[in-house]
Amino acid sequence: MADAKVIPFDDDRSRGGGKSRRRSGAGRPRRADGGGAGSAEAALSALPGGQESADDEGADDEGADRTDPAGDAGAADGAGPEDRTAPPGTEAAEAVAAALQSALMSALPRLLGGNWESRAADALSFLRRRLTGDYEVDEFGFDPELTDQVLVPLLRPVFDKYFRVTVKGVENIPDTGGALVVANHSGVVPWDGLMAQVAVRDHHPADRHLRLLAADLAFTMPFFSELARKGGHTLACADDAARLLARGEVVGVMPEGFKGIGKPFADRYKLQRFGRGGFVSTALRAGAPIVPCSIVGAEEIYPMLGNAKTVARLLGLPYFPVTPTFPWLGALGAVPLPTKWTIEFGEPIPTDGYPPEAADDPMLMFNLTDQVRETIQHTLYKLLVERRSVFF
Repeated sequence: MADAKVIPFDDDRSRGGGKSRRRSGAGRPRRADGGGAGSAEAALSALPGGQESADDEGADDEGADRTDPAGDAGAADGAGPEDRTAPPGTEAAEAVAAALQSALMSALPRLLGGNWESRAADALSFLRRRLTGDYEVDEFGFDPELTDQVLVPLLRPVFDKYFRVTVKGVENIPDTGGALVVANHSGVVPWDGLMAQVAVRDHHPADRHLRLLAADLAFTMPFFSELARKGGHTLACADDAARLLARGEVVGVMPEGFKGIGKPFADRYKLQRFGRGGFVSTALRAGAPIVPCSIVGAEEIYPMLGNAKTVARLLGLPYFPVTPTFPWLGALGAVPLPTKWTIEFGEPIPTDGYPPEAADDPMLMFNLTDQVRETIQHTLYKLLVERRSVFF
């Protein structure tokens, strides 16, 4: 018996005008004697699907005479459940997905820590409260939850890894009640105030917040003004400082102001005038201790070689710094140098032993102001002698 001629798959497609055709028993010529079945099975086994495809076609051949036209149409359209097979590569894709899931689950504890499940739950709870408005802010706009969950964590890598800040004497800030932290100011951009905030929050035994008194400029800048309020800071005025101290807050002030932060590099670590002693008067009225704070390392982050005063006036800024990298390198020049910092909080100077009228005594205010300034200056000199290098 002569074998049936098997049409190769490519030829079959070419005869159909380039259209893909479904391999089924319906609509295909059949020999009455069934001859050539072995050759057909061998040829079809070489196609994608192998022996399974050949078996399927054999089953179609046997049942071709028993199926009605409607059944043939259904088979041609692919409606039969027996024709539904997984697309090629499904098992490989599932294996890759399983491997990725396993790798992610094993990497999460290393990335987020051993208690990452709890931290993820806290993050979701935080998002829920923000979306529903279930959080509190005080009369100054301070948002303690946002500060602890977002702002301080954003600053913490800069504190720990970039500036590698060493904190000393933070226990000199009382655990309860109001206190006034007075610090030197430097660095062109007020990184020193932000680092002092992280130092108090992360290293104080009572996890206290440092509420900084900032210049008006900080609250006129879009976006940053809102963040400053959310972070607990307020205007550098006597009224706001008195209200915060009366509430038992730790208040931070940098009396040098723009004179300190914008001084030239040649005058680094030389304290400027501390104003007229307004911070001392505020502390005397509140009976709050004054804690001197000395910061070393901020002077070198932007070595200020000059001040473009004309540009500063045009932009409405107190100064426009010229450094070795800014404005020559553009935005890259605004990246601070990775200096090594030390923040030391000195022994508190008590004020609760003075009578109420002492706040109006100009000589007493001058003496206390000078005492605080000299304490900070001597501590700066001491820390400069102790440090090995600007960067290490």
